Amino acid sequence: MSLRSYAGPRRDSGERRSGWFWTVPFVLAGLGVATQIAWVLVHGTTRDLLTIASVVLLFLATATHAWTSRGAGWAGTYLGITLAFGYGIELLGTATQFPFGTYSYSGTLGPQVLGVPLLIPLAWSMMAYPCLLTGHRLATHRISVALVSGFLLASWDLFLDPQMVSEGYWTWRDALWILPGIEGIPLQNFLGWLLSAFVLMLVLAGMPDKVARDGVPRFMLTWIYASSVLANLVFFGRPWVALWGGVCMGAVLVPFWYRIWSRPQW
Repeated sequence: MSLRSYAGPRRDSGERRSGWFWTVPFVLAGLGVATQIAWVLVHGTTRDLLTIASVVLLFLATATHAWTSRGAGWAGTYLGITLAFGYGIELLGTATQFPFGTYSYSGTLGPQVLGVPLLIPLAWSMMAYPCLLTGHRLATHRISVALVSGFLLASWDLFLDPQMVSEGYWTWRDALWILPGIEGIPLQNFLGWLLSAFVLMLVLAGMPDKVARDGVPRFMLTWIYASSVLANLVFFGRPWVALWGGVCMGAVLVPFWYRIWSRPQW
């Protein structure tokens, strides 16, 4: 048997749409990446606009890919769960300090409802998708899928929060207990992310696991990881952020990349 033959359980087949619409997720993901590259080169209001644009574009790439590859019903369920959860957990967090600590948003990320920018649930939904698919490739049972994909999603925040806090998009009132090298963000926030991400992924892992061509979410996930490590090392001068995020996300992504190479999609 070839090393690169798949030996695991077979899953339900996703959609196989043809035509030009298959290219839409690729185009949107490419535009999202382009805005993130440009983000490093600009400042001020332009950077704020590019932040919003990159999240919207990558969210649309996620939504259209889920629709074209897994069907409208699956995509609608996924978007409903992630958008509702993303908004709900942020509303809970800003109102009660649980689970992320005492924090608040500035007014630079677009329209807000009850103190939570509408952009934030899009970011949760955007990133949860490739994390969920990664969990399905590395695990088979619902709990293990939730643990793997939840850890991956929470690890992303090791990159996200330091970058966004440095831009003033949100701030914490108290940060007494912190991770070494990551100032201004309480350890409670990262623990809150672990809890929240696990709960979200546990719900999502109950959805049907459909086999599909997942080049777009894999590209997005790989780009976010590689660019975040590089940017923190070279452009932002935050080697500890690069180390924390690189090690934690890499703990899932390295086995994932090996799995994709050794057992390609059947």
